Amino acid sequence: MSTEISNSLEVLKNGGLLLYPTDTVWGIGCDASNEAAVKKIYELKQRDDSKALVCLVSDLEMLYRHIKFVPDAVLNILNAAKNPTTVIYNEPSGVAKNLVAQNNSLAIRIVKNNFCENLINQFGKPIVSTSANISGETTPKTFVLDK
Repeated sequence: MSTEISNSLEVLKNGGLLLYPTDTVWGIGCDASNEAAVKKIYELKQRDDSKALVCLVSDLEMLYRHIKFVPDAVLNILNAAKNPTTVIYNEPSGVAKNLVAQNNSLAIRIVKNNFCENLINQFGKPIVSTSANISGETTPKTFVLDK
């Protein structure tokens, strides 16, 4: 897994897009602080940029770096959750402007997937996550790569 993480880190640092396994589906991702990279995702997915994307963080510490206030009720839910749980937070900071919804909110999930957690920890910043499909189409369960 270290080779895949190293390669992914290089892509993220250079403003590229990733296809990677998340807690829920295969996702398309990028550096959540890079506005140009976020724009590439919207273009690739043919998705209206008014439709928000999800941001992934590795742990509560990283969440607190990007959200001013996390209600106690949310912390209780996150601590009790057995499944991946995405929460919409108000007034995010330190992320690309085009990642934040028009009402100044952002959907964030603390990852439980080992690959994602290691990748985000080593990158030191949140990454974007969205399903690997064209907007409105079914997300594939497998991928075939041309050689």
